[in-house]
Amino acid sequence: MEMVEEKPAVGLARKNLPVCILDDEADQVELSSEKLTKLGFPTFGTTNPQEALQQIRVGNCRAVLADFKMPEMDGFAFLERALQCDPGMYVVLVTGFYSVDSAIEAVKRGAYDYLCKPIDFARLTKTLDELAELFSQKSQVRSLEEQLLSNLQFQGIVGRSPAMLEVFDLARKVARHYSNVLISGPTGSGKELVARALHQMSPVAQERFAVCNCSALVDTLLESQLFGHIRGSFTGANETRAGLFEFADGGTVFLDEVGETSLPMQAKLLRVVQNREIQRVGSPELKKVDIRLIAATNRDLRAEVLAGRFREDLFYRLSSIEIRVPGLSQRPEDIPLLIQHFLRKYSEAYGKPFQGLTRRAQIALLQHDWPGNVRELENVISSAAITANADFIDVGDLPANLQKPLRRSSALEENWRPLPLDEVRSSHIERVLDMCNGNRVRASQVLGIGRTSLYRFLKRSNKKAVAKGA
Repeated sequence: MEMVEEKPAVGLARKNLPVCILDDEADQVELSSEKLTKLGFPTFGTTNPQEALQQIRVGNCRAVLADFKMPEMDGFAFLERALQCDPGMYVVLVTGFYSVDSAIEAVKRGAYDYLCKPIDFARLTKTLDELAELFSQKSQVRSLEEQLLSNLQFQGIVGRSPAMLEVFDLARKVARHYSNVLISGPTGSGKELVARALHQMSPVAQERFAVCNCSALVDTLLESQLFGHIRGSFTGANETRAGLFEFADGGTVFLDEVGETSLPMQAKLLRVVQNREIQRVGSPELKKVDIRLIAATNRDLRAEVLAGRFREDLFYRLSSIEIRVPGLSQRPEDIPLLIQHFLRKYSEAYGKPFQGLTRRAQIALLQHDWPGNVRELENVISSAAITANADFIDVGDLPANLQKPLRRSSALEENWRPLPLDEVRSSHIERVLDMCNGNRVRASQVLGIGRTSLYRFLKRSNKKAVAKGA
């Protein structure tokens, strides 16, 4: 009879699938270990379930062949504990009392297979070869994903959606030529990363990149921070100090949340944008600065101009080039890539070589709305990487609001009560206004009505409220 030569790929796959043998009978552990070792599987045998669980915790095995009937812990209890330690673990249960119902129950609880004693080693070998091939395929997929992740990074920004590719393309085109750029987008979407990318690709990449969060400072401090001051110009000014515009002379200044600045401050910024001139607080001297200016906002500055809260001349000066960064809900195809990026980042940061996320954890993340955008996703992966103890991050490692997301429909049903149509319309318009942060222009666009109709309705609502209060 001609011997069938084992394929080298099969032997290599088997070497990459360490197996733990768990049975309360030592001779059965020895027999199974000997046979699997001859087949090329790295094996470890024990009669102690706690020792097997410890091997799973430290990542010494990828599959477990466990006896169902053990005095200390039965097969289902061990299966549950093993999957808690590592949700990606392959567990094959072995029993002397096989039944179809118990086999189905085992698979439902997460077992990969359910075999009966005495063990049919031909079937066991086939099962383990399937696992070895599956594990090899997953390793190859991870390797390809790592390569893809590297190819889809743009100056440290991750994205492959059409919306982000458009952002990258525009950034490349303007990086060498811009003097003023406005970056708009929701909070947490990555506006500062785009600003840094513009600076890194510009001719002044070797010069300074200065950042100022305009929403974090009151006007007097913001003016001193940006323009500098001379000694004695205000209480506490014990020494003359240059501002960020002078500090970054020759480089780039990034004004984050420029839409939060007051009208007087906007007038001062306009002079910098128009003439590249600054004046320190308390000094009559004008100084020329050679800077590239990038401003960012999460507000609709066009609506702010119409509402009289932002200077029109400053807006048009800043927005000669505008880059819109989409929120995460507008680019859901980037979520898996971002998860992988942050998982790799925090695996290295915390010294935990994660294999990935379990399928149910991935589903939970993909179903979330991400109101906090990329920043929220990064925080979720960071905190999960801290708490997770297994090779795979599972649902239990995620924040509580992601573990059991509330169904919106049920919440609405619980709070539902019959209302007059006018009250329903009023409530809906108020909710849309809240969503738009009081921006009536944006709210009218969302509602699909003209601004005049919205203003008329709000005026009528205010009269009704006054009459009701009287």
